[in-house]
Amino acid sequence: MTDNHISSLHIRSVPVLDQDEALDFYTTHLGFEVRDDIDMGFMRWLTVGVPGQDTSILLELVGGPQHDDDTAAQVRELVTKGALGGLFLISTDVHATYAALRDAGVEITQEPVTQPYGTDFGIRDPFGNQIRINQFNTASPDEIQDAYEGSAP
Repeated sequence: MTDNHISSLHIRSVPVLDQDEALDFYTTHLGFEVRDDIDMGFMRWLTVGVPGQDTSILLELVGGPQHDDDTAAQVRELVTKGALGGLFLISTDVHATYAALRDAGVEITQEPVTQPYGTDFGIRDPFGNQIRINQFNTASPDEIQDAYEGSAP
């Protein structure tokens, strides 16, 4: 292993089609706080994060300096299909989180499901980005693996 001095993950970029709509969704529905909202002239640097944690999400407008017009159009299409990865969030009460998001009209892609590692459900942000929200149980990695191996056909 090389000694590269990396000590933490700081920012993860999430592609969005409208930063104001993204800001509203991530702060109103998911409870994130604004970390940075800076007009850099050539782009808006807009980050949000879970209160009390250092990691942030850059709500990155598709296009801008990093994409030419053709690439931006392709990325927009992939975003709306939910094909560019997603986020995994942790809840202290997954059923209450599910009910609150459902009642707020957030798009639910999967209702809560009990898994060997805990209970989780799926949502999409207004642009199509996939988000999984999980409440872990106390199972160890070996117990989780054993549960999956035991359920295999």
